[in-house]
Amino acid sequence: MIDRRLLTNIDWILAGLVVTICLLGILNIYSATTPYKIVGSPYYIKQLYWMLVGMFVALVACTIDYHLLEDFSYWLYGFLVLLLLAVLVVGRRSMGATRWLHLGFFNVQPSELMKIVIIVTFARFFSNYQSVGGLSIKDMFFPLGILIVPAVLIMKQPDLGTAVLVIMIAVSMMVYRGMRWTTIVSFTLVTIPMAWLGWSYFLRPYQKNRILDFIDPERSRLGSGYHIIQSKIAVGSGGLIGKGFVKGTQSQLRFLPEQHTDFAFSVFAEEWGFIGCLILILLYLSLVLWGLNIARRCNDLFGSLLALGITAMLFWHIVINMGMVIGLFPVVGVPLPFFSYGGTSMITSMVGIGLLQNISMRRFMF
Repeated sequence: MIDRRLLTNIDWILAGLVVTICLLGILNIYSATTPYKIVGSPYYIKQLYWMLVGMFVALVACTIDYHLLEDFSYWLYGFLVLLLLAVLVVGRRSMGATRWLHLGFFNVQPSELMKIVIIVTFARFFSNYQSVGGLSIKDMFFPLGILIVPAVLIMKQPDLGTAVLVIMIAVSMMVYRGMRWTTIVSFTLVTIPMAWLGWSYFLRPYQKNRILDFIDPERSRLGSGYHIIQSKIAVGSGGLIGKGFVKGTQSQLRFLPEQHTDFAFSVFAEEWGFIGCLILILLYLSLVLWGLNIARRCNDLFGSLLALGITAMLFWHIVINMGMVIGLFPVVGVPLPFFSYGGTSMITSMVGIGLLQNISMRRFMF
C-alpha cells in the first residue's frame, strides 16, 4: 500500500527536469536516426517506450522505503559480484566485449546495476563508520576492497568507461565523507604506479589507441581518431544558433559514428548551436544542484550519502560524455543520461531518480 502522504510530497522540480531532458533526447534521436534505414520501430519510438518503462521503475523505487536498502546492501553487492563473474564465464559477447547475461526473455548488464549497488554499499558503510579528523589510510582498506573487486571484473569485460564511472562515484562519496590530507596525498602517489600497471597489463590495444588519440587525434584521422575528429567538427560547426533541426550535415550525411548513442550531444550541438547547448547544460546543472540540495536536506546520514552518490553518478556521466565529444577526455563509450539512446542507461538513471524522489519525499515523514 502506498502511503498517501508520499503523493503530496512529490518533488515536481526533479520530475520536471528529468522529463524535459528525456523529451529533448527523444527529439534529438529522431533527428540523429533520420538517415538510417530502420526495420521495425524507429529508435525514437523505442526510446519513448524506455522512458515510460523507466518512469514506472522510478515510481516503484520511490514508493519503497529507501532505508530497506541499508539492510540488504551487502547482500545486493555480493549478488552483483556473482553476476559479474557469471558474465566473464557465460556472458553474451557483442562487438568484442562480454557485458551481458541472457536471462531467457531479456538480457541484463550487471555492470550498469553495479553503479547503483556500489552507491548503496558505500552509503551503508560510511553512515555506520565513525572517523575522527577524516578517513585515514587504515580506514580506507575495507571500502577500497569493496571497490576494487567490481572495478577489476568490469575492466575484464572489457568496459573501461563503466569501470571508471564506478571508481569516480566511489571516490566522490569518500571525499564527501571526509578524508585526511595524508590519505589524499598517499593515494595520489599510489595512482602513478597503478596507472602504469593498468596501461601495461589491463588495457586492450583499442583502449590504448583511444587514449593516444585523445592526446593526438591527427595520428589516425581515418582510423581510431576518426570518431573524435568528426565529433569536434560537428560541435564546432553549430556556431551560435546551429544549422537547424534535421539539418546537421555531419549527422544527416552520417559522418558521425554512434550519433544516436555516445555522440548524441554532437548532433544536438550541430543543430542547435551554442544557445541550445547552453540550455541543455543549464538543465543538467539544475538537476545536479537539485540532487545536492536533496542530499543536504535529508534527515539521516544514509539517505544523504545515497542522494550524494546518485547525484555523483549523473554528474560524472554528464561530464565524461560531454568532455569526450569535444575532445577533453578519451572516447570511453559513456552515454549522456536521459539523452542518449539506450534502454539500460535509461533504466539505471531512472532508478537513481526514483531513489532521489524517495529521499526527497520522505524527509517530511520523520
